[in-house]
Amino acid sequence: MLHAVRKQKTRPLLSNCIVKLTYLAPVAAMAVLVSAALHATDNDVSSANELVRTVLENEMRAEDQDHSHWMYRLEEDQPTKRQIKEVVETEEGLVERLISLNGRPLSAAQQQQEDARIERLLHDPTLEEKQRRERQKDAEQARIFVKMLPDAFNFTYARRQGDLVQFDFKPNPNFRPSNREARVFHAMEGSMSINVKDNRLAAIGGKLMQEVKFGGGFLGHLDKGGRFAFRQQEIAPGHWDMTLLDVEMQGKALFFKTINVQDKEIRSSYQRVPDNLTLEQAAERIKEGLPPGTP
Repeated sequence: MLHAVRKQKTRPLLSNCIVKLTYLAPVAAMAVLVSAALHATDNDVSSANELVRTVLENEMRAEDQDHSHWMYRLEEDQPTKRQIKEVVETEEGLVERLISLNGRPLSAAQQQQEDARIERLLHDPTLEEKQRRERQKDAEQARIFVKMLPDAFNFTYARRQGDLVQFDFKPNPNFRPSNREARVFHAMEGSMSINVKDNRLAAIGGKLMQEVKFGGGFLGHLDKGGRFAFRQQEIAPGHWDMTLLDVEMQGKALFFKTINVQDKEIRSSYQRVPDNLTLEQAAERIKEGLPPGTP
């Protein structure tokens, strides 16, 4: 869920061994936690929240340890356009190439524009640094929200299907949001699915159950009914990554500017690429349509 392009260098062997040992405690405790959560009453949310906390802590550890890089297809669906891109992750950052716009392949002129855009990215350190900062900020914000979840909501067991256990959540009335983003999140009700076999988050979705005002409404508001959905799955043995992010929010901002966020992202066709791939090599790989295993 937190997967961002903050790819870190491989840790020393001793550190890797220590990190592996830290996994044993939460994994060993899962059977007890799941059993308690499945038999919890609607009024007993402590065991469900404890399971959620354990899984999310494991989620963050897994992200911290994951140094792999991937190539995938990204479909972005917005009210005014639908884009399909090929994306390659590298140690230095992302390289994206638009391959389809509104259901049509790019024209020769549009392909030249993409070539020029990517060339600017490769040779302008300020653009690359700006994107890196934005991705880092997004990753840090996502991490804050993940840590907040077990405290901000009360979770109750809903159902189980195979390895997936679904919990419903509602705002914890004792939680006090510390910023605007947390206030929006805390005004939601929804559900979370956990893969108890792998101790990973599989899906989470929520809906705004009330209008959220900022500055008493003077600075703006978000309408009741806004929603989001997130899914991830194991796209290779031991590696989980996002496959869906769907957000729809409406409201008003300062000076009556309309807020209308409708953004759906689908990621598919994941294939691993060499971890030492440079930005230039990634750009060539996308342009030539080379399979990820090609040296």
